[in-house]
Amino acid sequence: MIAVFIEIRDGKIKKSSLEALAEARRRAGELGVAAAAVLVGSAVDGPAADLAGHGPGKVFGLEHPALADYSAQGFGRALADFARESGVTVLFFAATAMGKDLAPRVAAALGAGLASDCTKVAVKDGGLEFTRPIYAGKADLTVRLTSAPQIATLRPNVFPLDTPAVGGGGEVVKKAAVIPDGLVKGRVAEVLKEQSAEIDVTEAEVVISGGRGLKGPENFALLRELAAIIPRSAVGASRSAVDSGWIGHQHQVGQTGKTVSPNLYLAVGISGAIQHLAGMSSSKCIVAVNKDPEAPIFKVADFGIVGDLFEVIPRLKDELKKVLAE
Repeated sequence: MIAVFIEIRDGKIKKSSLEALAEARRRAGELGVAAAAVLVGSAVDGPAADLAGHGPGKVFGLEHPALADYSAQGFGRALADFARESGVTVLFFAATAMGKDLAPRVAAALGAGLASDCTKVAVKDGGLEFTRPIYAGKADLTVRLTSAPQIATLRPNVFPLDTPAVGGGGEVVKKAAVIPDGLVKGRVAEVLKEQSAEIDVTEAEVVISGGRGLKGPENFALLRELAAIIPRSAVGASRSAVDSGWIGHQHQVGQTGKTVSPNLYLAVGISGAIQHLAGMSSSKCIVAVNKDPEAPIFKVADFGIVGDLFEVIPRLKDELKKVLAE
């Protein structure tokens, strides 16, 4: 059985988890095994119902009052126990902040191997092969895991979703998770959210990122105005902009930030250090705007504009408004 951990944020299923589930269904079909979804929380009825139409053979709900809020200790224990008891052969996570935190903990508890940030999963000789970028995206490494279960995190926005209504949500099987007292060392006192309607950069179809070339935090308003008129877009940033305090770390794209794979990545005022390229080089189309014609970002860009971003972005915004109004 190939099982997929389904991540819930603000009561909603993350799109990246549905992508991982769709890939699990495709590979399970090739291997002739079942695909299942795994929910973890204090009550899973709502999210389990939301999975209808995404086709898992079964939906497992691991419930415990201590799992109302995410904790690596609690969720890791519940998933490791589930994997042992159910005989799962493959366990997928989305390579989100939560997935990257949780998957290594589960792998360590099970003594299993982990393929992280995978961009391709293939069936070969009756088993799975995982492909992941290495050396800041300059090369791809294909691995086979010999341990059981095989655990992998799948990069968001890489694996296609199934068409809606591919099948029923499957049988819902609830299990009481065993969480010993004292296992969860901390508790969530408050969740602070950015006052913005932007979606997460890892799930956006268009990412508009700014760097030191923006010259100050106030000029990120240019990028937010552009994102406001493009559907399913989000604002990203380079490490230098985040370190300068111009924008929050949740927007950072790069080796020490988030890895994104949008349909379009617009790099504005970003020179293109290798650490930044590691987080966005798998984007389907890259467009760069920089006044320095020798900027490294142009080496990976599909399209480049050499010019002053403070002239280019307002004109681009005006032209997009015209096109979208037609």
